[in-house]
Amino acid sequence: MDKDAITIAVPKGRLFKDCMDLFGRMGVSVAEDVDTSRKLVFPSVDGSIRFLVVRDKDVPAYVKYGAADMGIVGKDVLVEAGKDLLEPIDLGFGYCRIVVAEPASARREDPTGWGQARVATKYPNISAAYFASRGEQVEVIPLHGSIELAPSVGLAERIVDLVSTGETLKQNNLVESDEIMHVTAKLVVNRASLKVRSESVVPLIEAMEKAVGVKS
Repeated sequence: MDKDAITIAVPKGRLFKDCMDLFGRMGVSVAEDVDTSRKLVFPSVDGSIRFLVVRDKDVPAYVKYGAADMGIVGKDVLVEAGKDLLEPIDLGFGYCRIVVAEPASARREDPTGWGQARVATKYPNISAAYFASRGEQVEVIPLHGSIELAPSVGLAERIVDLVSTGETLKQNNLVESDEIMHVTAKLVVNRASLKVRSESVVPLIEAMEKAVGVKS
């Protein structure tokens, strides 16, 4: 692999296939089957790019601290992490929404009528900022999974979670009470890399823009 290869952090999970499809449209290919490989680092065929496969929540840190020159990650992760990163392109895939949801049987027209409610979420920073902006006092309970379970077992009155179709909410007798933000995948770039390695980084950004139909 070229010692001057550009390092790109790509997230495991729901965005991974879309990421690799994007690079395929750019003419970037890898020598092995990334769907079955257990490797976490693999080069492009021509050696010009090195891919790091990491947890989505770790992508901002890899890019922020220069372990990766650029990365792809959902807007939800970026906002929650609060990292100061360049976001030159909205890649358009991975569309979801972050919403507030509550039991259908307990829905109220005036959400402030809850008093100091407990809110379960994987997004404690986004949740705290949202409720503070509305003047609502809540206790945010951070969880790492199965958020929809929290109201049914009395852990929380409401949840803040990422939804796509909303079917999981429905199956757990929850309804949306508000929408906090729309989420799509973003390209993020390390500031130093853009400055020092611009001859390699800028053409890659331009190739991504072309692949996703973004006009420069």
